[in-house]
Amino acid sequence: MIDSLSVQNVDRAPVGQRCSEHVERKGLGHPDTICDSVMEAVSQALCREYVQRVGRVLHHNIDKGLLCAGQTQPQPGGGTVLAPMRFIFGDRATTEFGDLRFDVGGIAEAAASEWLRSHLRFVDPQQHTRYQNEIRPGSPELCDIFARGEITANDTSAGVGYAPLSETEQLVLLAERYLNSPEFQKQFPEAGEDVKVMAVRRDRTLWMTLAVAFVDRFVPDQRTYFERKAAMRDALLGRLLRELRNVHSLKLDINTLDDPGRGEGGMYLTVLGTSAEGADGGQVGRGNRVNGLISLHRPMSLEAVAGKNPVSHVGKVYNVLACQIAEQIHASIDPVEEVTVWLCSQIGRRLSEPWSASVELSLKGGVDLPDVQDAVEQVLARELAALPQFQQRLINGELPVC
Repeated sequence: MIDSLSVQNVDRAPVGQRCSEHVERKGLGHPDTICDSVMEAVSQALCREYVQRVGRVLHHNIDKGLLCAGQTQPQPGGGTVLAPMRFIFGDRATTEFGDLRFDVGGIAEAAASEWLRSHLRFVDPQQHTRYQNEIRPGSPELCDIFARGEITANDTSAGVGYAPLSETEQLVLLAERYLNSPEFQKQFPEAGEDVKVMAVRRDRTLWMTLAVAFVDRFVPDQRTYFERKAAMRDALLGRLLRELRNVHSLKLDINTLDDPGRGEGGMYLTVLGTSAEGADGGQVGRGNRVNGLISLHRPMSLEAVAGKNPVSHVGKVYNVLACQIAEQIHASIDPVEEVTVWLCSQIGRRLSEPWSASVELSLKGGVDLPDVQDAVEQVLARELAALPQFQQRLINGELPVC
């Protein structure tokens, strides 16, 4: 049962139909995305260890991670790593359960190394990274939640999700994923994984500015850099133009700080393909929301979702679940053009019974709220009833969170 449920039709055009939009995505190798992804990988590794040895997930929240930039000396033809990056693991996890002991620090380091090795082509997790474990046991009261018959919310927090993605949002996701695809990296091996996309739409014109970290070993000189950058832009533009629907004009720029007159200082070169090697640190929760975007015209939570436990932490469960509920409402109820869902719980309350839920709808012309309200509430009830299955998917890492 939900204490407070609100379903309303808002007299507002969907985001994609408004006069302007601003959408950002921090790509796979961006320091903030690295932090989110690594700490989520640590959470999943802890879940597997807890389930294997105890039969269930134990208390942990690994959503405090910090990536301190190293130091490199990039140069055309290949530079040098002068000092490694440092990854600091923080927050809380169960280290003892009865007679069992858990090597949380070792699990965290192994999970981080595996993620870095699998996703960043030029980063050697042992040579280029140092690890610092600051994970400590949780408080008795929060740990006790996991010893009860039914696990309840371990925080008072809210989550929000929306559907569908606008054309601008879809194009931003496509741009970054294409640049980090095997297809693109085979054609442009100099393109590092650290990509950031910022898109601004004005009516039907879309401007997109991208930062792409070039890997210096594939760039012998300045001429090659600017030739390859132009070819990279043409390839990306051609890929995006095939997907345009309501956008009529797309303008694309890459690495706008570049200056051919400044020699090596006028090119965005890296040794390892990520700015974390020497220019920029990262922190959990400062990057993409759970749908992979930072959409400034949408409501969003400031919760650091990545790394939170997938069983009891409402800050994780409700943010991902709200997105799923919104997608289900939009997909199954035809008159709904756009939907936003908020879920809020109290600490100690069952997650399947939110303290509050709100749904905002943008409906097609000629459709009134009573025409769809029952169907919306049925979707909400169905998704909440299936919460255990949803949590299992989170535990298995089947649902993206950054």
